[in-house]
Amino acid sequence: MPKPANPTPDFFGYADLLSNAERAELATVRDYLESEIKPLFDAAWERAEFPFPAVEKIAKLRLAGYAYPEFGDGRHRGELFSGFLNLELNRIDPSLGVFSGVHTGLAMGSIHGGGSREQRERWLPDMAAMRKIGAFALTEPEGGSDVAGGMRTTARREGDTWVLNGAKRWIGNGTFADLVVVWARDTADGNVKGFVVEKGTPGFTATKIEGKIALRTVQNADITLDEVRVPEADRLQRVGSFRDTAAVLARTRGGVAWQALAVAVRAYELARAYAVDREQFGRPIGSFQLVQDLLVKMLGNITAMFGMVVRLGQLSAAGRDSAEQAALAKAFTTSRMRECVAWARELFGGNGIVLGYEIARFFADAEAVYSFEGTREMNTLIVGKTITGYSAFA
Repeated sequence: MPKPANPTPDFFGYADLLSNAERAELATVRDYLESEIKPLFDAAWERAEFPFPAVEKIAKLRLAGYAYPEFGDGRHRGELFSGFLNLELNRIDPSLGVFSGVHTGLAMGSIHGGGSREQRERWLPDMAAMRKIGAFALTEPEGGSDVAGGMRTTARREGDTWVLNGAKRWIGNGTFADLVVVWARDTADGNVKGFVVEKGTPGFTATKIEGKIALRTVQNADITLDEVRVPEADRLQRVGSFRDTAAVLARTRGGVAWQALAVAVRAYELARAYAVDREQFGRPIGSFQLVQDLLVKMLGNITAMFGMVVRLGQLSAAGRDSAEQAALAKAFTTSRMRECVAWARELFGGNGIVLGYEIARFFADAEAVYSFEGTREMNTLIVGKTITGYSAFA
C-alpha cells in the first residue's frame, strides 16, 4: 500500500523551531486570514482596488504592535515568529504583505529607529492599533537604485519649519496613508533627513499609479511635494544621514525574503492541489513523471529558501545579522521564487492565466517582489563587495 501523501511545503519542518504556543497562534492567524481577509483581497485584485474593510479586521489581530511591544499591547514575539507571520500574510496575498510591510516595517520602523522618545510615543501607539496607517516615501521618478546619491527631493529650513519640494514614486499605501515618512536632502548640509508628513498637509499630493500588472491591490502613489511645510517637531530627530535610511531598508529586506518564500509556498500549494485533482488521459496529472519533476524542483527551492530566511531570523534575534546577509537573502529567495511561480503556472497549462485559478495572480505579483527593496543586481553587488573587497558599483 502506498504511503500517504505529504503535502506540506515546510518539508524539513522548520516551523518546529517555534514553540507550541507560537505554532498555535500562527494557526489561529492563518484560519482568520483565510476566512475573513482572503476573500476581500481575492475580489480586489482584478479591480485594482484596496479592500479598506479589511483594515479593521486585520487590526483585530493586533499584529502591527508585535515588533514594538512597548507601543502596542505589550506582547512581544521573536524574529522567527515574525518571519513565519510574514509568510502567512503574504501567502494570502502579496498585496496584503506589502500593505503590512510598508506600514509596520518601513513607516513604523523609521519612526521607531529614527524618532525621539516623544515622537515614538506620539505616533506609534495609533499605528500599532492601525488607527493610523503609515507610508514610506523614498523612491523618486528618476531615482530608484541610485536614490542614495541622486535624491532630488529637498528640505529647506526656515526657523522652526522645514519646506519640502520634490517628487516620490511607487509609494505603497501612499494614496490613503495618514502619516508618510518622507526622505529629503537638506539644502544646507547635503545630508538626507526624514520627515513625517500628515495627511492633508498643503502642497502634498498623492496620485494613484494606474495600469499595473502586479500587486494591483497595492495603492502605489506618485507623490508631489510643493512647498510642503513641516514643523521641526515632525523631523525624525535621530536621523542624520542616508545611513539611517539604509538601516531601515536592511531590516525590511529580510522581510522581503520571507515574502518571496511565501509567494513560492503558495504557488507550490496551488500547483500540488491542482496536480492531484486535475485529470488528463484518464488519471491525475500528478501521477506523471514530468509533473512530479516540476513539483520536486519547486519544493527544493522552497526548502533552500526556508533555510536561508530562518537562519537570517536567528542571526537577527541574536544581533549578529548584517546588511550583506539580508541582501543575499533577498537576491537568492526572489530568484528562486521567480522559478517556482513559473513552474507552477506551467503546470496549470492554459488555466494558469485565468484569475479564477489564483496562480495567475501570484505569477504576476512575483515580478514586483523580485524588483522592489533592491533589485537582484544591486543586492548582488552589495554581497560581491563583501566577498571580494572590491566595489563594482558604477
